Amino acid sequence: MSTAEPRAERAAAARVSAARLAAEGVDGVIVGWVDNAGVTRVKTVPVHGLESAARWGVGAAPCFDAFLVDDSLAPGGGPVGDLRLVPDLAGLHRLAAQPGWAWAPGDRYAQDGTPHPGCQRLFARRAADALAARGLTVLAGIEVEWIVEGGEDGTGFEGGPAYGMRRLIGHGDYLRDLLRALHAQELTVLQLHPEYTEGQFELSVAPAGPVEAADTALLVRHTVQAVSLRHGLRASFAPVTDPEGVGNGGHLHLSLWRDGRNLGHGGDGPHGLTREAESFLAGVLAELPALLALGAPSVASYLRLAPGRWSGPYRCWGRENREAALRLITGSAPEQANAEVKCFDAAANPYLAVGGVLAAGLAGLDRGLRLPPETTGDPDGTAERLPASLGAATAALRGSAVLGAALGEQLLGSVLGVREAEAARFAGRTAAEVVDAVRYRY
Repeated sequence: MSTAEPRAERAAAARVSAARLAAEGVDGVIVGWVDNAGVTRVKTVPVHGLESAARWGVGAAPCFDAFLVDDSLAPGGGPVGDLRLVPDLAGLHRLAAQPGWAWAPGDRYAQDGTPHPGCQRLFARRAADALAARGLTVLAGIEVEWIVEGGEDGTGFEGGPAYGMRRLIGHGDYLRDLLRALHAQELTVLQLHPEYTEGQFELSVAPAGPVEAADTALLVRHTVQAVSLRHGLRASFAPVTDPEGVGNGGHLHLSLWRDGRNLGHGGDGPHGLTREAESFLAGVLAELPALLALGAPSVASYLRLAPGRWSGPYRCWGRENREAALRLITGSAPEQANAEVKCFDAAANPYLAVGGVLAAGLAGLDRGLRLPPETTGDPDGTAERLPASLGAATAALRGSAVLGAALGEQLLGSVLGVREAEAARFAGRTAAEVVDAVRYRY
């Protein structure tokens, strides 16, 4: 049930959910949201308090809109005011790897029940609703990449080669327990494999609506962290954990649909794109420099976003081109056709990233944009580089009329404030110092 439902209906649904959770041994419910720095914040209530939380929300100070990754405050973040954090029961899950706990994503409202204009999840919901008003839907999925490390003595850690069987064998019990936990939480895992960097893994789940895909990405990450700790490992989703390494992406996959038909297939545009799908993707490509401030929001993001690392540092598109920021995937079946935004990483607030991409795609539809010529080879030397620093991406966001209008004055202002404050706070630090500062914040 959406948090847009009347309070009495939310409370009634929560009463039923609380009884079920209590019967399943749940004692506490986590209500989570993600701040503008990409850090997950939480409030918890006992299971018997879920009804009240669903009806009235729980207090959450608006100062979190100004929090930086290290818990310092951007200018303008003060001690005054309060919001209500309301759990969305449609996303309520018992946490298989944290016995006794359940989790639900939260939306933030003012004390009078009106939507908080700085709520990132409600921003993503508005963007999805704007698509629905046109008869369009998006299916989305966010890849989850992480690096596991052992304890201080290195025990419990098996490096192994990229994509190698040795690494899978070395972490077989860990990965099995992760799959079991995700299955118990009713998440459909599509694939799980060792990735390029030592100790790195990647997991993808079945696509869902845009807001639900962001919820799922968070739930997967929470589960990875919990299972990792149970195996004596630490999981990091930071963009970079080694200044010389490839780092963790948070690639966003999405496909545009109308009346049950995937518009990325069967059209007369490039590689079968319909005109609507082409205009949508052209809008995303046009706004990519500004979108980086939402999807690659950390100073550390720009250590990862470098040529030769297949991180998508170039403002171009191409079919199965893993160095292009926008990769077109035609798939082996019509329903599999989708596009991948490769330049995003796991420091992003997924609701800001998803909502921003939808807003950019809608603008492309409004303007009837067409894609530029495809980049079929290595973009180095032939395609425009995306912003190479957080400051440059933030400047692009400040200059974007499309994203500014979509975000609204308050949310845009708080995002810009956090980005500019983090750029200033980390100015002059070495790459190693940046990595150490953010390694376990995401």
